Amino acid sequence: MKKIFGAFLVTLVLITLTAASVISLNLTEEMDEPLDVGELVSETGLDELLPAKKAAIESSPDINTLPLVDNQALYQYDDPSSVVVMYITVRKGSPSDKADHTWEEVNDATNFFFNTTEIVEMPKAEIIFQIGDENGPLPGEVGFSAVVPNATIQVRGNSTSMMPQKSYKIVLRDNTGGWRGQYSIPINKHIFDMTRIKNKLCFDLAQELPHLVSYRTQFVQLYVKDETSNPPAEKFIDYGLFTQIEQPNKDFLRNHQLDPNAHFYKAEFFEFFRYPDEIRMADDPAYDLQVFETKLEVKGNENHEKLIRLLDEINNNAVPIEETFEKYFDLDNYFSWMAFNILIGNLDTTSSNYFLYSPQNSERWYFLMWDYDSALDRQASEIFGENTPQYWQTGLHTYMGVVLHNRVLKVEKYRQLLDERINEIKAFLSEERIQAKLETYRAVTEPYLMRMPDFYYINPEALEFGYAAIPSEIEQNYQLYQESLIKPVPFYLGTPQRIGEELQFNWSESYDFKGEDITYVLQVSQDYDFTKIVAEATVVNYTEASIKGDLAPGTYFWRVVATNESGQVQYAFDYYRDPDDFIFDGMRQFYVFSDGSVVQR
Repeated sequence: MKKIFGAFLVTLVLITLTAASVISLNLTEEMDEPLDVGELVSETGLDELLPAKKAAIESSPDINTLPLVDNQALYQYDDPSSVVVMYITVRKGSPSDKADHTWEEVNDATNFFFNTTEIVEMPKAEIIFQIGDENGPLPGEVGFSAVVPNATIQVRGNSTSMMPQKSYKIVLRDNTGGWRGQYSIPINKHIFDMTRIKNKLCFDLAQELPHLVSYRTQFVQLYVKDETSNPPAEKFIDYGLFTQIEQPNKDFLRNHQLDPNAHFYKAEFFEFFRYPDEIRMADDPAYDLQVFETKLEVKGNENHEKLIRLLDEINNNAVPIEETFEKYFDLDNYFSWMAFNILIGNLDTTSSNYFLYSPQNSERWYFLMWDYDSALDRQASEIFGENTPQYWQTGLHTYMGVVLHNRVLKVEKYRQLLDERINEIKAFLSEERIQAKLETYRAVTEPYLMRMPDFYYINPEALEFGYAAIPSEIEQNYQLYQESLIKPVPFYLGTPQRIGEELQFNWSESYDFKGEDITYVLQVSQDYDFTKIVAEATVVNYTEASIKGDLAPGTYFWRVVATNESGQVQYAFDYYRDPDDFIFDGMRQFYVFSDGSVVQR
């Protein structure tokens, strides 16, 4: 009976729909619009008998396939032609807040010479922080009506903390409401950048590139009134030009629409080795945060299980790197980060000056940028002798000392992906685009650099050369990248050993991207110019050689020259630093004692 009734209903629906179609066909000749069949079916109640329509819903993406996307809305009000004026009034705070220091004590502190296994708290002072203009603090701005300290200040940076002009970290108290959504406010002097604009230039350029997360930056003029001096200062003193940059912390992640509870690490001296003695789980009895942070500073989630799993697999040569790399890294982000660094010549990104970010529920890791005041500087450094690049710091070779990059870049398809990304970004980084930004920045910054206190530390000739050289840096770095594709890869020198009557030398294997044979020439000299060579040996595709006979007691230098079949030459990563702090690439120093023993420096 049920089957008969069901068949009757289906027949009725079909008859009704057919009739409706006929009516519609007949009426269309007399009506402006055809009859809505769906409406007719609904009015007759027959819609309840038809199958339900399924909405078109896009399925949610897998968290492990998400691209890295920046929050572009953050940058919409950036004005690169503006200068924000900050006022700080320094007061000595309470010992309970660890801010009971004078302004002099704050500025006398340095991060540079402390033991790297110790966490040293830099001296802090309390300050009243205010935003204003050249005439003073402004109504409606942070701290205008403040009469008690609303922030702290301390020196920031490592080597820069030794410089006469300091960079600072200002931390606002919660009740201030923050400034532009930030409570931690670094302001950098960029003493090693004569133009004082390269960090901002690079981050502003990166804002326009996909697969990268950039930073908000702002030119700042700082005024300081030191009430901790004797007698207390009554007026503000001009400290000149600074560049403010977002502090990469949980607020930064949240503002950029990233996961504030992510695994987030800042590379201190990290080359993706396993580091079993340093990188441990937090519940390991041998875990020591201070030791851990000699490799990676912990900025986020303190469960290191995911990081350790990553390092275990990267350092497991039994697993193809293709499997590990594509499992754990976003290729667009990785190659964009590397391509950008190669083109702008940011050489200090091998073991430091980058962040590793991984959302808490994802297996993927992403590279985040950091610190570009030494970028776009190859020509100026070669002329004026500051931060001169080492011999091997060109193109791909810059990264070959890092186990992850070394394994990835030996794969041809990944080199092809990198090459494609380099050419895409190079087209974007045109001389015209860079020159236009430089003109904007220069109009803002040069008036400050040409007056005290900054003018005391400015070399006008170097400044002018720096401005002129920056636009052509991209092309020069691109050509050096091309050269790195045809040269053998740099390698590491081992430690000489006395074995019987022989002195044995070893080194790590070089690599040729075209698969050519490599000839190694070992040379031992009494001087670092290798004009007094006392021993030499040649091997092909082999990473050790011996010298027979005794060397007289004394000081020696040794190096290995690697040459591929095309005649391209390469040296080791190692270097010798002489007493005057000059660096000589590709060599090590050792001593031979009267008993025949050997010690390498």
